[in-house]
Amino acid sequence: MDPEVERKIVTILRILSTEKEPLGASLISRRLRDFGINLSERAVRYHLKIMDERGLTQGFGKRGRVITKKGLTELRDALVSDKVGLIISKIDALSCRTTLNPEEKRGRIILNISFIPEKDFRTALREMRDIFKMRLCMSDLVAVASGGKVLGDVEIPPGKIGFGTVCSITLNGVLVNAGIPVYSKFGGILQMDDFKPMRFTELITYEGTSLDPLEIFIKSKMTSVREVARTGTGKILASFREIPAVALETMRKMIEKLEEINLHGVLAVGEPSQPVLEMSVGVDRVGMVVVGGLNPLAALEEMGIETQSKAMSTMIDLEELRSFWEL
Repeated sequence: MDPEVERKIVTILRILSTEKEPLGASLISRRLRDFGINLSERAVRYHLKIMDERGLTQGFGKRGRVITKKGLTELRDALVSDKVGLIISKIDALSCRTTLNPEEKRGRIILNISFIPEKDFRTALREMRDIFKMRLCMSDLVAVASGGKVLGDVEIPPGKIGFGTVCSITLNGVLVNAGIPVYSKFGGILQMDDFKPMRFTELITYEGTSLDPLEIFIKSKMTSVREVARTGTGKILASFREIPAVALETMRKMIEKLEEINLHGVLAVGEPSQPVLEMSVGVDRVGMVVVGGLNPLAALEEMGIETQSKAMSTMIDLEELRSFWEL
């Protein structure tokens, strides 16, 4: 099959895999634009016909299509060359879909979702207290759901508790809505000393990976988040972004507004064209280091509680979150 057609099919499968209900050609056409693919409804229907014939999708009349088990397998086995760059594309797409308005204190944000064994949940909450207290995450606003229920559009498996944390890419979305383009460069391991960020010791570029870097670092147990929360020294998850230097003052004002609604996480902001924590930036750009939203879950992995975390899992209204301290 034509490689270009195959790429479009894989992208449609990605879109269908995030939905529980059937999607029609019109909606799929609009969603494809988030990935830089412009297909008319008629062209989408042509691709869906091919997918039906291959058993990748199943039709439900006018309601649209859903992905099949074979389609999910195809998506998992898609060419690595197609997967590379998927994370940066997802970051850009979700940034554009973020509608959070800090002044009105409402709108949709991006949520990381982690599955924690139900039997370990009370212990997990105790272990995460210090991480939230020391603000080693984006916010102490969280979402919680038991097995069988839904967070955003993600169903929680039986025997698990779904625990949602604010994703740092929400910051990208707020800045984009303020007219500030954001370039997400990499996720990494950040060395802390006396609660101050010092330098990155490991990094994975978003453009060069098919997996979220922070998920990789968590499962590799390369962090010491619990130690940082107790002593101020150790390694946490963080990411690095760049913005145009001309937008520096506007960005600082937006960060202050986010602080007012309990969204924080910016660890360092540089000066135009100057390195930040030993990381160089482009000409007329400003570097910014942001704490990883999954640090509380990294702490659980460090102590031996098995979790399943997915960064940038879904979107949810800010009003649906509640304080960690109310749990």
